[in-house]
Amino acid sequence: MLFLLILSCASSFVACALLIRYGKSHSQRYGDQVQRFHWGHVPRVGGVGMMAGCTVGWAWMVISDRLHLLNQLRIPTETAAILWSVALLTVTAGAIEDLTQRLRAVYRLLLTTGAAILAVWLLGLSVPRLGLPGVDTLLAMYPWAGAAFAVFAICGLPHAFNLIDGYNGLAGTVALVCCFALAYVAVQVGDRQLAATILVLAGCTAGFLVWNYPRGLLFAGDGGAYLWGVVMAIGSIQLVMRHPQVSPWFPLVLLLYPVWETMFSIYRKAARGISPGVADALHFHQLIYRRIVRRVFDDDEARRMLIRNNRTSPYLWGFAVLTVTPAVLFWNNTLVLQVCALAFVTGYVWAYTSIIRFKVPKWLRR
Repeated sequence: MLFLLILSCASSFVACALLIRYGKSHSQRYGDQVQRFHWGHVPRVGGVGMMAGCTVGWAWMVISDRLHLLNQLRIPTETAAILWSVALLTVTAGAIEDLTQRLRAVYRLLLTTGAAILAVWLLGLSVPRLGLPGVDTLLAMYPWAGAAFAVFAICGLPHAFNLIDGYNGLAGTVALVCCFALAYVAVQVGDRQLAATILVLAGCTAGFLVWNYPRGLLFAGDGGAYLWGVVMAIGSIQLVMRHPQVSPWFPLVLLLYPVWETMFSIYRKAARGISPGVADALHFHQLIYRRIVRRVFDDDEARRMLIRNNRTSPYLWGFAVLTVTPAVLFWNNTLVLQVCALAFVTGYVWAYTSIIRFKVPKWLRR
């Protein structure tokens, strides 16, 4: 597993370096956007580099199995090919938008939905239980409902990661921590193949983060967010399906920060009569940037914006830890995880409204 982690990290690192070197031309196409909080022209094709790293990592798992080098990390060639194809489809949908800025949100949603249906069909994925008595009975009576839940999860999580991808190191670090948490629980239940598959994504993310934080030389873009979302969603469903001792609330609590950020964003936009597909600057991480992180006094405007950008992410890293920690500690205890989920949602709403109303304690501002 350590070799896979290093191999995928190195592959992603090199691929991202090449994209930075030769991807400057496309980055100049970006104009002023409401979500723009950086200075200069930065390539947004980090997802392509991470996809290259995943290709190398997953291919090595298949090759090493045939050469009997990694007997405990066997992954069937067909399974690896399906996972790679689904990931490639979603990354391609995001990369087209990253390169052209002309692929509308509805078409990206259709492409990710198609990839989700393909994954559910070919891998036989389904959500077998949700830890809710009445709902679990319905899932047992109607198997298609579990498959529909799986499609919804695989389709929705990529867009959730895309929503929190706003500042240097934010979404990448959250994805890295979540990957390690998934791999840890997979090892606890003896599923080394699933753990290795997820660790490949973790390694690719680490290789990308070298360039993304703190200097912001490369952004993940939609392609990177979609890759994180689709692979972790598939891994989470497989973990719950294969191992009944794993609570279905484990992946939900683990990924609750991007998931709830998306749900809350849809709610507040609908309450204002705005389409959920319309971009704005009122997401939680954007409010922290504007109202908590103090202005940095420096003569160079680009450096000042970069420092404020980098100071924003640690606030959200700490916020994500509030879900990752209980998820890892109580991965087999549904009741505790449900209480933790409720506590996080309550805390999130309180923190958001406090920032909106300028009631943030002074010690949090820096």
